Amino acid sequence: MALLLLLPSLLGLASPALTSQPDAAPPVAAPMRDLPWGQLNFLHTTDTHGWLGGHPSESQYSADWGDYVSFAHHLRQRADDSGSDLIVVDTGDRVEGNGLYDASVPKGRYLLDIFASQHLDIACVGNHELYRRQTIEREHNSTVPRFGDAYVASNVDYIDPDTGEASPLAPRYRKFKTKNLGLNVVAFGFLFDFVGNANNSRVHTVADTISQPWFQKAMHEKPDLFIVAAHIGLRMPELRAIFTALRKQNWHIPVVFFGGHAHVRDAVRFDSLSVAMASGRYLETIGWMSIDGIRPKPPPSSSSAAISTSLTFNRKYIDSNLYGMYYHTGLNATSFPTDKGLRASKAVAAARKALHLDDRFGCAPHDLWTTRAPYPGNGSVYSWLENEVLPDVVVNSSRSDKPRLAFINTGGIRFDIFKGPFTRDSLMAVSPFKNHFLYVPDVPYAIARKLLAILNSGGVVINNNNNNNKAPLVLAEFQQEQDRDAEEDEEDLVRPELRRRSSSQDPSLLPGYTTTDDLGSDGDDTVRSQVESHRPPNCIQSRINFPASSSSSLPEKVDVVFIDFLRPWLVAALKFAGGDYSDADVGPYLDVSFTSALKGWVVRHWLGDC
Repeated sequence: MALLLLLPSLLGLASPALTSQPDAAPPVAAPMRDLPWGQLNFLHTTDTHGWLGGHPSESQYSADWGDYVSFAHHLRQRADDSGSDLIVVDTGDRVEGNGLYDASVPKGRYLLDIFASQHLDIACVGNHELYRRQTIEREHNSTVPRFGDAYVASNVDYIDPDTGEASPLAPRYRKFKTKNLGLNVVAFGFLFDFVGNANNSRVHTVADTISQPWFQKAMHEKPDLFIVAAHIGLRMPELRAIFTALRKQNWHIPVVFFGGHAHVRDAVRFDSLSVAMASGRYLETIGWMSIDGIRPKPPPSSSSAAISTSLTFNRKYIDSNLYGMYYHTGLNATSFPTDKGLRASKAVAAARKALHLDDRFGCAPHDLWTTRAPYPGNGSVYSWLENEVLPDVVVNSSRSDKPRLAFINTGGIRFDIFKGPFTRDSLMAVSPFKNHFLYVPDVPYAIARKLLAILNSGGVVINNNNNNNKAPLVLAEFQQEQDRDAEEDEEDLVRPELRRRSSSQDPSLLPGYTTTDDLGSDGDDTVRSQVESHRPPNCIQSRINFPASSSSSLPEKVDVVFIDFLRPWLVAALKFAGGDYSDADVGPYLDVSFTSALKGWVVRHWLGDC
């Protein structure tokens, strides 16, 4: 499809109208690709993690949730006018990861009201909704009723705290007819085989679930279309298992998957009648899928097929900003906002103000990247933590004279740091988890020196330790690569990634997503320049209070200090390295959380005006 240059003059836009949140960077014009409209169309979000205020520092993703509400309204109107259908899907991990959720007491105080301003047709649970008892309680008591029939929980149960009885968190599947075409749909809502949930919930494995009588019954409903909303990476085996079960019983019925968890833009074609789509993370991306060639199931007496033999799927990954939304709707700053969308944007602004998310702790002197700069290196957030932050904050006054090795997992660092104001919101985006430092005292250095290599090996020590913590050992987008490693070692592991490769590009283009997936390389709605992507290790290590670096002066013993998330892996690694250690040898090292320690460092070291 031809690229069209989005010009401010074309749409009659004025810069102040290009952001709904104060201080958000206005988007910059860029070449655009049209949304391929079909008979049946979908909008998809996943892994929003509280980012309903958008990304104020990144013009490409500066739209907020209220803008998305208005965007969906206009696309629904177009569907009604054209006699087609639009289905809006969210696939979980709505919580944890941004100050709008994490800074409130209780957590999530404002989030549900804002999120629920978007009408959803299908929603499912993510793993982050299940880590804490209170989060599960809120999901069961508030979110599920608020979403109504849209919420589907095919393999997750809620356990009543009074009776101990388990019941489905929400209905196992949903049957409905589309508004305009009258297509019969059966929808499921799955979670991957998650084991870190709190004890007031239960996650059934996908393999067990698809063998249950209710699932067998649902497969025999013989709809015009199956829709699977799944908080599962598209290349994880659980999704393939669901597809195989559905296809075995329904060889002629289209199956559409909307995935999540992996934090990537991706599309997978299972066969000519089945496509899966994943739509990124953090409200950077709004997914779009369209299907043409589908037709309602014929009467029982008819022998004709339920679908056309020329079924086509299209997808686009929409950069979440107002320039793109105006372009795709043909509207402008005056005609685009809706009352409902404006109310949601105002609610975001009011919540941010109440939570003091714009309070400034310091001024970052330059950008620090999780994946866009190599580690080790001056632009890496991990090198900054290793060389500057950890040596300064990992200090126990009673053991400050002891040499120590400090470990953190890179997956606990959730976002980049941008040059300029470092606010409460920045802090929550980078480190939303309340992890504390633990330690094992006086470990022989001959053992301790082996730990980093073991933790980063991805071998038996890592793979055999489940955990009940929240932060991943590695970033979710790279966990997907590990999943594919196990099954398809020969494949290019970054194929569904951002395609961040250095190459000659039009210097006028902003960097961003340049996705290649099973459907091709034209999926991104906005043309961006490619940027590099560098995979970090599982963990980083900081050497603190070591003598001058020469082999003759290495310490005999060191304190091994680590984030509490790492406890099961660290204890196992100590044993693997030849030590005789157990959980009983682990104790608290600092009274403050890592997030609080990081804030203190910024206040002390990043002084001055931005």
